[in-house]
Amino acid sequence: MTLQQPQNQLTLSSEYEDEDQPELFEHFRLATDKGQSPVRLDRYLSTHIEGTSRNRIQQAIDAGYVMVDGRPAKANYKIKPGETITILLPYRRRGVEIIPEKIPLDIRYEDEDVMVVNKPAGLVVHPGHGHYTGTLLNGLAYYLGRSQGPDGEDDRMGILVHRIDKDTSGTLVIAKNDEAQASLAAQFFNHTIERKYIAIVWGDMEQDEGTVTGDIGRDPNDRLRFKVYEEGTGGKHAVTHYRVLRRFGYITVVECILETGRTHQIRVHMNHIGHPLFNDERYGGDRILKGTLYSKYRQFIDNCFTVLPRQGLHARTIGFIHPKTGKKIVVESELPDDMQALIGKFEKFTSNRKD
Repeated sequence: MTLQQPQNQLTLSSEYEDEDQPELFEHFRLATDKGQSPVRLDRYLSTHIEGTSRNRIQQAIDAGYVMVDGRPAKANYKIKPGETITILLPYRRRGVEIIPEKIPLDIRYEDEDVMVVNKPAGLVVHPGHGHYTGTLLNGLAYYLGRSQGPDGEDDRMGILVHRIDKDTSGTLVIAKNDEAQASLAAQFFNHTIERKYIAIVWGDMEQDEGTVTGDIGRDPNDRLRFKVYEEGTGGKHAVTHYRVLRRFGYITVVECILETGRTHQIRVHMNHIGHPLFNDERYGGDRILKGTLYSKYRQFIDNCFTVLPRQGLHARTIGFIHPKTGKKIVVESELPDDMQALIGKFEKFTSNRKD
């Protein structure tokens, strides 16, 4: 058996930006010997990786992070000679110092294992390029009494199970211990987490409800954008269900339910069907896409952009199976003031036009 790129310890964490299966980074690679006798995968790993427990390895396997010859394997899989075992985790070992900061948290649910916070638009979820302080994780570190030096293995400290974009508001579930993290990560991986969003999109949706299916991958012409690919040509499988809540002719308020969750999934899928999110600069929603170009209307839309200075997207509902009790937990958050104000402006605008 050969071990390549060894790390000191297997630390579970999970990072999602509206996605179930994010980009994964290799932390371990083991090649079994030609004379290897059949043995359970979890037992094999526990004897060949130092500084971690069999329980922790089983958690990684359950979360879908352990591959045998490129495919996810179960704990009871019997390894064979000449196979390659890899452990892929959804984060790089960046060693960012996590400084506890007293940042207001809108906590909607909490017990000893998990908590759900309602993130305001504009708050970055975790430290990264250009945002090393003032993030949600810094606030969680203060609230939970944790900190991490620059040599830390995981710059999320194992508590963030998923994430939403800086300019998206709404519910986020937080794991407070390793067991909760592993359980929640597995639920995301298996697409069993309930997630409902409210989106304000340009135009009048053609149907009252529908489903958008389209593989999503990074746009080669703009690394900050994602796009829909034809099946088998790139990207990852993605499915978004939607239902119209209100129509204003120029914009539509829709509920989006994620069956999968890829980076920018709702933003990409709505743009793909011709209805970009209102004021979504990255996907072209920050200009007039429905209505006239007369100065009075342009002024109205400019005022609307001021009222909602970010994409119109809110993560309203998060539902999951509690890691310890096995009960279904569903937490909701109300539509934020800026999105309500935008809807109010269109209500008044369309009402006056009818009069």
